[in-house]
Amino acid sequence: MAIPLLEALDIAGKTITADALLTQRKIAEHVVARGAHYLFIAKDNQPTLAADIRLHFANRGEPDFREPLSLAHGRLEARAIWTSTALNDYLDFPHVGQVFVIERQRIDKTTGKASTEVVYGLTDHSPESASPKRLLAFNRDHWGIEAHHYILDWNWDEDRCRVRTGHGPENMTRLRRFAVGLIKAKSNDSVAATIDKLARRVRRVFDYLLMTDNAKPRASRSAAAVG
Repeated sequence: MAIPLLEALDIAGKTITADALLTQRKIAEHVVARGAHYLFIAKDNQPTLAADIRLHFANRGEPDFREPLSLAHGRLEARAIWTSTALNDYLDFPHVGQVFVIERQRIDKTTGKASTEVVYGLTDHSPESASPKRLLAFNRDHWGIEAHHYILDWNWDEDRCRVRTGHGPENMTRLRRFAVGLIKAKSNDSVAATIDKLARRVRRVFDYLLMTDNAKPRASRSAAAVG
């Protein structure tokens, strides 16, 4: 389904990022033929590809680029990336320009618990068209988009929605995105906490949307007197 979706988009000059499910040769060929670039993650659904990249970076030394430690979403996070062109002619994958490994280190601010995640990937970008810093930025931007989908799936179980016919799927996803935007604009709580407060409380929902007399701002006495 990815290629028909991409065919409807103007992707020339863009970099298409994907998680491991879409790390497929046909998709890579399609993207490059359209004048775009790809940056894919390699996992065990492509076992030989992932193993080759993992082995190459087994003794990787100092990273080619490291982001400074940052605080976001209640945790300290730092990312580092190592890149290489040594596998360009070896891997059985089209148009490889670089392989990379990204290491994410996180520390929960509340508990102090530390965790490390390592992901491997490849791209058709050459070192001249995308530096290690830029490749790391592509990966970060990808997960920024995934985070929005995570909100939808966590709160409304969107991936398992059974609405399939007519304009139903499109209308449902628009309503969910509208709800997320509205909640973020009006609430200091998380989307999940706000939904919990409003769930099955029709009157409170109308109050929240300022659609009842009680929720509307009251005019001052002086204004009322003038009226």
